[in-house]
Amino acid sequence: MSTQPSFTRHPSRRRTARRGVAASLAAAVAVSVMGLTAPLAATAAEAPAPTAHYDMSHSGSALLDVSGNGRNATLSGLTDASFADAGGDEVLRFRADGYAALPQGLVTGADNDFTVEYTVSTQTAANHFGWVIGDGVGPWNTTQLGNHIFLSPRSAQAGYTNQVLAAIRVKSAADNGETRMPAGGGLNPGFTTLTMVGSGSTLTLYRDGSVISTLTHTRSLSSIIPSGNVLGYLGRSLYQGDALLRADVADVKFWDVALTAGEVTASMPTAAEKTAATSALLRGDVLAAMLGANPSLDAVSSDLTLPASVNGVSLTWASSAPEVVSASGVVTRSITENESATLTATTSLGSTLTFEVVVLAPSVSADLDAISLATRTTENLPLVAKGTVNGASITWTSSDAALVTPTDASYTAPAVGAADPFRGGGIVTRPAYGDGDRQVTLTASATLNGTTQHRAFEVTVAEMGRWAPDAGYAAAYFPSNENEKIYQAATTGNDFFTFTPVNGGQPVITSTTDTRGLRDPYILRSKDGDKYYMVATDLCIGCGTGWGAAQSNGSLKIEVWESTDLVNWERTNGENTGITVNQPAAGMTWAPEAYWDDDLQSYVVFFASRLYSDATHTNTDKLYARMFAVLTRDFKTFTYPPTTWQDTGYARIDSTVTKIGDYYYRFTKNEEGGAAGILEAGKDIFLERSKVLTAPTSQSSWSANPETRWQLTDTRMTSLETGQAGEGPEIVKLNEGDPNNAGDGYVMLVDNYAAGGYRAFVTSGGAIASSHQGDRLSQRAEWTVRPPGGLPASPRHGAFVSVSQGVLDAMHSWTGVTAVDSATALTAEGSTVTAEVTADDGGDVAGTVTFTGGGWTETVALTDAAASVTVPAGVGAVTAHYDGYHDGLVAPSTSQSVALGLELSATATTRCVAGKVVEVVSVGNSDDVAATVAIAGPYGGKSITVAPGKTVTSAFSTRLPSTTSHDVAVTGESADGREFAAQVSVPAASCG
Repeated sequence: MSTQPSFTRHPSRRRTARRGVAASLAAAVAVSVMGLTAPLAATAAEAPAPTAHYDMSHSGSALLDVSGNGRNATLSGLTDASFADAGGDEVLRFRADGYAALPQGLVTGADNDFTVEYTVSTQTAANHFGWVIGDGVGPWNTTQLGNHIFLSPRSAQAGYTNQVLAAIRVKSAADNGETRMPAGGGLNPGFTTLTMVGSGSTLTLYRDGSVISTLTHTRSLSSIIPSGNVLGYLGRSLYQGDALLRADVADVKFWDVALTAGEVTASMPTAAEKTAATSALLRGDVLAAMLGANPSLDAVSSDLTLPASVNGVSLTWASSAPEVVSASGVVTRSITENESATLTATTSLGSTLTFEVVVLAPSVSADLDAISLATRTTENLPLVAKGTVNGASITWTSSDAALVTPTDASYTAPAVGAADPFRGGGIVTRPAYGDGDRQVTLTASATLNGTTQHRAFEVTVAEMGRWAPDAGYAAAYFPSNENEKIYQAATTGNDFFTFTPVNGGQPVITSTTDTRGLRDPYILRSKDGDKYYMVATDLCIGCGTGWGAAQSNGSLKIEVWESTDLVNWERTNGENTGITVNQPAAGMTWAPEAYWDDDLQSYVVFFASRLYSDATHTNTDKLYARMFAVLTRDFKTFTYPPTTWQDTGYARIDSTVTKIGDYYYRFTKNEEGGAAGILEAGKDIFLERSKVLTAPTSQSSWSANPETRWQLTDTRMTSLETGQAGEGPEIVKLNEGDPNNAGDGYVMLVDNYAAGGYRAFVTSGGAIASSHQGDRLSQRAEWTVRPPGGLPASPRHGAFVSVSQGVLDAMHSWTGVTAVDSATALTAEGSTVTAEVTADDGGDVAGTVTFTGGGWTETVALTDAAASVTVPAGVGAVTAHYDGYHDGLVAPSTSQSVALGLELSATATTRCVAGKVVEVVSVGNSDDVAATVAIAGPYGGKSITVAPGKTVTSAFSTRLPSTTSHDVAVTGESADGREFAAQVSVPAASCG
């Protein structure tokens, strides 16, 4: 990626040594021996004075006209940081981030004569304008689009790819009215001066003084010159949707006359001056490309990237100490003291660039210093087995291996798929919800070059979060290329097709950093279900970035947040910036998603990217999108560099994954314009399965063994039903109780990006799992697209996730999760009372219950949402109060009061005395107070006192030879007011 050079940037000022203007120069400014310090001065010659001359001097928002005519241009979006020092002169580095508006008076339109001289360097082919005379931004073939003359220094248009494109446009009737100059080739290496001369009905285009194209036309310049205050622009196209310019511009001049061929040559900077400026900028760009992960060249500890070319200039490298740093950038890690080397790059311009390098001796402590562990964790821990700075071998021990596992000394990498970078270490078993957090000490032992050091880390392992059943769904998405912000929606209940906007329909996250655009948000629920992670693409098309530049010089970052309620989002890295996960040779980092890998006990984060030959992004072959993957456990630290996950030689993007049974199922977009091998249609979704999530894919195959590879099970899944191209597939398991769920239900969604966004297919896990070449899911009668409706409005590439009632309510109120109501039920059995607490949402309950009766109180912790206690003597009634838990997720509640009775027991039997039946009633007292007991039956009654721990028997004569079964009433009362009542059954008896 081309980056800003590391030259000193001066505050906006006029330079004391100013480039001369045309004939005012007495002599050319000398070029230094090394060709690195000469300014871009024009060669003294007989040429008319320009109407304006912009040598990239600036002051505030003004691009200064140094011709003396006072025709300053106005900068928009460009700041001091947009200008670089090129050997004493300034160069304006357009990075699709701004433009300059030109004032009237540079070219008048009194006739068709004019000249524009433009000195530029760019490696970006795009639909962008270097300069334009004319105003009015609009679509092709509309009157909104102003008439104009333009020059694109490196075009992406068919027939002009990587060549200069210039044209004149005057709309007429139904025709757009654009006439292009014939293609004449591309830029020369380094800075190139492109001069367009209009003379009557002829346009002539010069490249470094040589004619490369001519055009005879019938247009009139008077039809092009705008009527307002703006004549045209530097770096801005008038075609709606075109990107802003990506180029380095050193010098621009305008004339209201047609220069002759000799004047064209005389006016432009000399080859030596352009070489000097190129070399001056080149040094900074080479330095930026070569550093890699190193902070500077005087503190090198990892390999350098020595590019073969930068800015179109070829480089040949040599090293003064190849044993320290090789000519290919390999840095030794076997030294015991810091060592120096000089790297020399010989350029194709004939100049040389030298870089002094200090290689730091590897230090075990540096690898230990680089370890970053959360002080409190809800996730497995990234206990790295190899140092990230110097590659030390690291093993871990744990003070509680049941809580956090140590390094597994017997670990071996699998034959297929990614190896565990933590070698079995760092797997966390969280305490159950309600058991509280626990502490563990983890000790890293790092060994390098025979030296071993130890470092201890104290970590708190968080208890499990509260579980509650899913009761609805949330969505995150961006609406359009013009609105690249993250919005959210939530269902009104447990019905997937009832989404409504939340947060008042306003953006939830707006980027103020990196590219200032957020696209393709994806939300993943953590493996334990109590946290959500969101990742998004760092890309802003609406800021003027063209699709070409977005894929060739796109961001290497992903934007990452975490939340427990989907309302309050925090950056996982604690900074207002994304996290770099991609490599310098990558062109972009698109549509990141993540999924939990059961084998690796880590999250796999995957994304689409082009991959260039090196960090300079200069090759033009094999630039199809492919899928890459990294691992993370905390969404803060990621394995690096990314590994190739899917590379079949055809473009594919936008993978999403779900697991059904033992298999992972992967939905992906075929990004090709047509078929891609056995993938039948371009711009549509296909389906694969594998038991190994990280297994690499090198070709699409119906017959691949899914035990170890990804097997194709369906293709061309949506376009025949929707009639639209599709991307951004999402697969969502439906909640229990969702009326759309007939059992094992899923929804597959596809973004019809040219037709309003997501459309849905309702299916089942069994249907997905059973798809194969001979019976494809998409060819079954039940595979039909659901009518529009029920989804968020204009939902472009986004995510859908199940949520609990608490989170659903939080999203609709946009206030965060509040406590769910609870109910406490109290029962008594003898002197033992039991409280059972239930939450209104059916979820977990933890905490304590406080029992109270009279002057007695006791607090007991809940176990499985219940707590029991033995009530002491003398307490006649008890109330239970649920106190809540420290997380505040379930509200307290109080039971009804329960009265406790006397602990008496009563039994009845019979015996025969003189041929007559006698009833015998026994009353036992297991309480600790005496009881007054009344016995009443059909054969009499008695009042007795039963002492604590005693049993009293009473006999009643029936005077009958036989009796039928009947009941006897036994009631009791103690001095403290407690009572007892029972009906005792007396069996039938006969004494005859």
